[in-house]
Amino acid sequence: MARSRPAILLALAVATTALLALAPAPVAASKYNITKILAPYKEFSKFNAMLSETRLANDINRRQTITVLAVDNAGMAALDHHSKQTRRHILSLHILVDYYGEKKLKKGGNTATSTLFMATGVASETAGYVNITRKGGKISFKTEDADDGAKPAQLVKSIKEYPYDISVLQVSSIISSAEAEAPVPPPAPVDLVELLSKKYCKSFADLLSANAEAFRAVNETKDNALTLFCPIDAAVAAFAPKYKNLTAKAKTAILLYHAIPDYYSLQLLQSNNGVTTTLATTSEKKKDYSYDVENKGKTVTLQTKVITSTITNTVADSEPLSVYAVSKFLQPKELFKVVEAPAPAPEPSKKKAKAADGGEDDSSDDSGDETADKGDAAPAVIAQWLTAAATLLAAAFALMG
Repeated sequence: MARSRPAILLALAVATTALLALAPAPVAASKYNITKILAPYKEFSKFNAMLSETRLANDINRRQTITVLAVDNAGMAALDHHSKQTRRHILSLHILVDYYGEKKLKKGGNTATSTLFMATGVASETAGYVNITRKGGKISFKTEDADDGAKPAQLVKSIKEYPYDISVLQVSSIISSAEAEAPVPPPAPVDLVELLSKKYCKSFADLLSANAEAFRAVNETKDNALTLFCPIDAAVAAFAPKYKNLTAKAKTAILLYHAIPDYYSLQLLQSNNGVTTTLATTSEKKKDYSYDVENKGKTVTLQTKVITSTITNTVADSEPLSVYAVSKFLQPKELFKVVEAPAPAPEPSKKKAKAADGGEDDSSDDSGDETADKGDAAPAVIAQWLTAAATLLAAAFALMG
């Protein structure tokens, strides 16, 4: 029995999710920066500025494989009457979560691809998909839920391509849909001190509210995009003697060190590793004030080179603000002594190992064990990918039935 297109897309989405769920998380952010890529092209200055304003530039830069459909300054006028959050939804339809270079588009057939709008959680069913159609030598882009009379955007030219990583293409007009254009109410006002005081972090709230400069910077950032790591009360108590000995400037810096001027959901933190800058980075131009965000399974740690702190609870997570309770007060290397990792113990020689074990000296066994230790991860990942690929193929065959 033939199936409807929405059913097919949903089935493929489920199968693709199974495949992507097993893919290794990116170790760090992409090596390409969309803001810098577009900077030389003044005809896309409005598009570039709006990517930064809506924080989509950060989302793009974190991706490993992405296609950006840019619109020139004249075409961007169509977004002038929309709110910032609605602009974010509309522009997220211009970010395809797969690589489509100009050659690939011209050689390939018609397809539907997911966009960042799908990742917002706002898009329903297939509203986050864009149809790519090739007809009469022209490539067009149109949302899956667009009205029949809606005019598709046409591919104009390739702007910049780094094969299989990022492709930036010009399209003739804004790609949109009724769902993406739906008005978005502004975020409800949040009393940060009250929020922290109610859940796990009253002592940190007291420190923050007592420091006018730090409180102002955090409070002004929270309505745009903010991720705040608040040490639990026990952690603040343990750190209190060190905090009292800091200068006023250092106290401000260390409080700002707990704030990232971007929104990170817990899901994103659990699936990405890498270095992140903080509000202290922007306040202290000559100092780094960054740390590593690492994950292992569902556990997320913040590694400053002085201490390692773990996310213990979610205090709040509603874009554009997320707040997480952490086990230790974050201590930057700019203010405290770096704790050097212990050097690995030297491995015993084969002769000593032989004497200790009382067995034969079999160097082939030793090298085989070493190879297994180094290579176990790769076969495991391959096996997972093969299983997921089989799931995807099964879904595809089912759709043909």
